[in-house]
Amino acid sequence: MSENLKLVADLALILTSAGVVTVIFKLLKQPLVLGYLVAGFLVGPHLHIFPTVADTDTVEVWSEIGIIFMMFSVGLEFSFKKLMSVGSKAFITAFVGIIGMIGVGTLLGFVMGWGVMESIFLGGMLSMSSTAIIVKAFEDMNLKGESFASLTTVVLIIQDIVAVVMMVLISTVAASKNSAPGREMLMSIVKLIFFLILWFVIGIYLIPTLLRKFKKYINDENLLIISIGLCFAMVIIANNVGFSSALGAFVIGSILAETAENQRIERLTESIKNLFSAIFFVSVGMMIDPQILVQYWKLILSLVVITLVVKSFVCSASAVVAGASLEDSIKSGFTLSQIGEFAFIIASVAVAQRVMPSYIYPVIIASSVITTFTTPYWIKLATPVYNRLDNRLSPKAKQALDEYALFGASKEGKKNWSSIIKSTITNVVIFSVLSFATLVFLFEYLIPLIKKLPFIEVIPKWGFNTICATLSLLIISPFLFGIVRNSPKVHELYRNLIKENRANMLAVIVWTFIRFMIVFYFVFSILVNFFKFTKWVIVLIAVTVIFVIVLSRRNLNRFTKLERNFKTNLNGEEL
Repeated sequence: MSENLKLVADLALILTSAGVVTVIFKLLKQPLVLGYLVAGFLVGPHLHIFPTVADTDTVEVWSEIGIIFMMFSVGLEFSFKKLMSVGSKAFITAFVGIIGMIGVGTLLGFVMGWGVMESIFLGGMLSMSSTAIIVKAFEDMNLKGESFASLTTVVLIIQDIVAVVMMVLISTVAASKNSAPGREMLMSIVKLIFFLILWFVIGIYLIPTLLRKFKKYINDENLLIISIGLCFAMVIIANNVGFSSALGAFVIGSILAETAENQRIERLTESIKNLFSAIFFVSVGMMIDPQILVQYWKLILSLVVITLVVKSFVCSASAVVAGASLEDSIKSGFTLSQIGEFAFIIASVAVAQRVMPSYIYPVIIASSVITTFTTPYWIKLATPVYNRLDNRLSPKAKQALDEYALFGASKEGKKNWSSIIKSTITNVVIFSVLSFATLVFLFEYLIPLIKKLPFIEVIPKWGFNTICATLSLLIISPFLFGIVRNSPKVHELYRNLIKENRANMLAVIVWTFIRFMIVFYFVFSILVNFFKFTKWVIVLIAVTVIFVIVLSRRNLNRFTKLERNFKTNLNGEEL
């Protein structure tokens, strides 16, 4: 049999076994993910009752594509805008729960004699719950309208984001075995935040605009090809800057999620996602080695008990800390008590990068399968547990829980400051990232390209530098304007703060000064790169340039147009 036909034979075996087993699981009313895992176990290299896959290396390539499409699909269902509108309760619930489970996993890792990083990543895997399983359980049990269900859903989204960050950190730890991992991890997080903001802002500004302009020429076939092409292109871009393919797929999916074509893209790519997701989970099942499961049964049992008991308590407590009601907290905590499919992806990346021992893969899968089976029963168990606890609590304790709020009641001044921070910090961060990326583009690519033009040699050096500096300032000026600009709403809030307390004027002045200093840094960096004047002369020129940028009517118009187009694209799905 030729090599190509061996690949076809392996795919036939994988898909046929997956189809048969999932039909059985459907009849048994069990999650399809478990059916894929069982199918992979049956045709894997460790069990020889049925025909086995001939080339496991090729299957790994297909499973990598499966991860890409899964993350692309997660991105399509994700919305940064909706996530930012849910309030602090879900964020606190998610992060306190994740940190708590990372602590538990780290302790377990230390008990087993693991290193710090391996133990932290074990805790990270334990903190991941299954979005697919929980959403399916909510549908089957008619719980989607419950208040705890909406809280749980947002927590799951935040867990997915943390999982993506963990995959980035795993690669960083693998690359920094011989250096300081703490410093490398911090730099990776800063780099991740920078590129996420850059990709998201540029993507939201360009992609919906292009799709809208060429809408009449794009049918379903074109849109499918464009979407998958953008997905793979973003995967390559992410890899080229040192991130995983999964992150690139997630980013482009989240950008397309904000377009008017979101639901159409989701519908067109659903079949492809289902196909490659099936191949991925079957390949995961192929990694299950019965001998390892027997050898590490104590560890598997420990993970199951920790997930069902300790994770229920940690997640419930984190919701209580966030200010959720006791009933919602307990129901949400019990619902989140399983190990999700993202743990498979984290484990596969960690094992491939040799950050964790190879046996952790089948151990995590086995623990996940067991806790997945218990999910519906654990959700049902939450109600009697709450009723019993509610009956034992004193009226005073109940009143204290009802009145509890993490940050207390907000005063008007706090509300004003919250609004100012939300509106101005966002602008400062986004436009600072865009300004920095613009400088890198100018100094590393555009200006060296201009220097190679044939007619440049006739221009004197001071003239060339003046042209390049002017061009750089013109390109970057709308972003610098955005850093220091206050919207009419913020102006009104400033006035209210100062009217409320004259001492607030000092804080307003300090914050405004900081923003102008950020702008000064970018202008100074451009000028000092092209002119050899003394520093004080460049400082005076920089201050003059800043006043021109801030007072320029042209900059206001350019900024307003950029902002209007971005908001139109960001709200494209609703519009």
